Amino acid sequence: MRLFTAIIFDEETKDKIYKVEERLRQQSKKGSFTARDNLHLTLNFIGETERLERVKQAMVRATEGIGKRGFILNIRGFGKFKRREGDIYWLGVEKEPILCSLQRRLATELREAGFYDIDDTDYTPHLTLGRRVLPDTGFNAREFEAGIEPISMRVEKISLMKSERPDGKLTYTEIYSIPLKFGIDI
Repeated sequence: MRLFTAIIFDEETKDKIYKVEERLRQQSKKGSFTARDNLHLTLNFIGETERLERVKQAMVRATEGIGKRGFILNIRGFGKFKRREGDIYWLGVEKEPILCSLQRRLATELREAGFYDIDDTDYTPHLTLGRRVLPDTGFNAREFEAGIEPISMRVEKISLMKSERPDGKLTYTEIYSIPLKFGIDI
């Protein structure tokens, strides 16, 4: 199984993000855009493994390490990673302290569980809207960004996702999750 840990979005948040993506698609000559149901925030890419129980245990230890606290995810900013074959366009995510701590703890716990290829570079949270995007001539990124309303969402769980291609269509499926708590009882 090809696995990664992530924050998946509620339907309202997916709708808001997808509207931004649709605007980008309409102002582009070409690109491979993220399917609405696949929109997520990656925490850690794990890769191919059948060691599902080790991943789950690492997730439990990581969430316990932050007190299983939920947090508000703020999606703001717009940018691209330059690529020769077409750029990757993304929405930015604020580096909320609990989010960053959770991602680091997950990386540490996964490495300690034997997943040595886990990325340990500084976490730059972002949501990929499209890959190999070639915007229309005259596309103005600053004007585009100015039209994006800030998006916020309560993060109440983290998820283990399976990536597969049934019938050639990239599909992400949640196979496990751990709830996070809000309020005094944290």
